[in-house]
Amino acid sequence: MNAKSRSRKPVEAQLKRLGPTQVIIFLGLLIFFFIFFFRTIIPWGVAQFVVPLFKPGGDKLEKIGFVKFNGLVWASTTKEKAEEIIKQGGIEISKDLINKEYIFDFTFKPRNEKEHGYVKESLQFYVKSEVIGENAIILDPELGFSILALDLALVLAVFLTMVMPTKFGFMSLLFDRQIDNTKTKIRLQTGFPEEVVEILVMPDDQLMQKDRDEVENAFRLVWERTIETTDIVKFRNITLYSRIKDYFSDFVLKEIEDTKDGLLWRRNHFLVFKGLRLYMAHHFTEKYSNNVTGLAYGGAAFLIVAVGIRGLKFIPATKPSFILLAIFLEFTMLLMLSITLIYTEEEERMDRMLKKMEDANKSQLEALRSQQYDIHQLTSVLVGQSAEIIKSRVEKAISEYLTSDDHVKRMIAEEISQKILIGLKESFLNQEEK
Repeated sequence: MNAKSRSRKPVEAQLKRLGPTQVIIFLGLLIFFFIFFFRTIIPWGVAQFVVPLFKPGGDKLEKIGFVKFNGLVWASTTKEKAEEIIKQGGIEISKDLINKEYIFDFTFKPRNEKEHGYVKESLQFYVKSEVIGENAIILDPELGFSILALDLALVLAVFLTMVMPTKFGFMSLLFDRQIDNTKTKIRLQTGFPEEVVEILVMPDDQLMQKDRDEVENAFRLVWERTIETTDIVKFRNITLYSRIKDYFSDFVLKEIEDTKDGLLWRRNHFLVFKGLRLYMAHHFTEKYSNNVTGLAYGGAAFLIVAVGIRGLKFIPATKPSFILLAIFLEFTMLLMLSITLIYTEEEERMDRMLKKMEDANKSQLEALRSQQYDIHQLTSVLVGQSAEIIKSRVEKAISEYLTSDDHVKRMIAEEISQKILIGLKESFLNQEEK
């Protein structure tokens, strides 16, 4: 790796940290869509669900009129008034226009008995129908439907930040960063150089444009053989990937394939499911799966408590918003759990793992046997027929050293000098004692 690439990596790592820009944009989108869904989509959706179920029908509808007023408001009236209201269109509900048998109001406007013929606060939905009893049902959307609005807003905010450029998108940056993190994991798990990992995860069209010699050299590091007339993309995707799967594990191969899909997302952010799979399978599920499972159990416990309180009559039937809160909370938790399970990698079968361990042990055993043979050969040379030769050469070297005049003179001179030094040292010590 040259100096230029080394200097570029810290800059890239710094750019791939979550900054205030991504967080502010994500939170802004989340708040905007939450308000939008809560004020528009939730009332409309609840009205489309409730009104068809509890409006008058059959013989009852032949006796009375049932019309829609301004906004998400429906009410029953007489046949004559119903015809006039339909002709005029766009009329606000009022006490003198309705007979109070059926009233459906999903607006955020307050109502009073004197002007409208019924009472509700601004942040309440009002439902009255003979089908559900004499008393009206008051729904509190802040309590009952806030979680549903938050779910919808979160999904849309996450999706939009997936397709945004990395410098603006919250999820885009997480996906992009996970690509590099997974490359690093592959490199550490396999021991391949960074250049080889790049080729293993490279999209097919880019691989076709690479220099063939460079690709062949990288492939040789994975499998010690050259490719002859084989298509390099086919060789990598079938032969080489199978080799990696057999030698390492299914999980390593899955990391390589998902990282390759992540690089396709990096080029085109609209391929959201390719980036989503990489992030969910190799980061979110590994780090947060237990948290999601715990939240799902916590939501179930909350729902049980809510239903129990309702059974004890502490929650009136006319105000079921707390029950709706518990239901939508558990729905959200179970939805998160299901998505987490979908992207959780399956564990490798035990028999396959044992077979790979057995093959690895066989390879190590063969290597040890080869080393044992080499050591045996070396030992035979040292202690076999060459022993007498070595012995004679050692004896000859010792005798030459002892019979050499130069060596004898050097040894005598060293002994004399040692004696002189010892004598001087003793005389010096005796003078100090006196």
